[in-house]
Amino acid sequence: MHQIRAILIGFALLLAVPGMAQQVAVIKFPELQKRLSQPTDTTYIVNFWATWCAPCVKELPNFEQVRTAYATQKVKVLLVSLDYASQLDKKVKPFVKQRGLKSEVVVLNESDPNSWLEQVDAKWSGSIPFTLIINNKTKKRATFERKLTRAELTTALQKFL
Repeated sequence: MHQIRAILIGFALLLAVPGMAQQVAVIKFPELQKRLSQPTDTTYIVNFWATWCAPCVKELPNFEQVRTAYATQKVKVLLVSLDYASQLDKKVKPFVKQRGLKSEVVVLNESDPNSWLEQVDAKWSGSIPFTLIINNKTKKRATFERKLTRAELTTALQKFL
């Protein structure tokens, strides 16, 4: 009887997974740096944004569309929120849910941008939106310190594939 109950509970949990809210992790810069320096042939599109940044919010659907269009290829979209970690439950998670974001979202919990900006890109002034496209196996990288259209994002990504 207990085995059947356990199986039914497990099955119910599996069915519930698609309806679960998008997870949003809070990370420190060393964790982000470690992830982005992995010797993999996956191309990462990393967008630095915030809920309070109008151009950032406007371009987010472009990243979602590219994520969907390249789902069968080794392309990963990572949306790095620069909102305060204290705003995770009040602002970031509701924003992600409301917008239906399916790309991985993390909140970068760093109080001093000057301590990590240059490590992302020496030319980055710190303004957002900022997008980094990187493939460590091919040693290719491109950066954009502005809002990208879907066409611009797709064109930039094509150079990596």
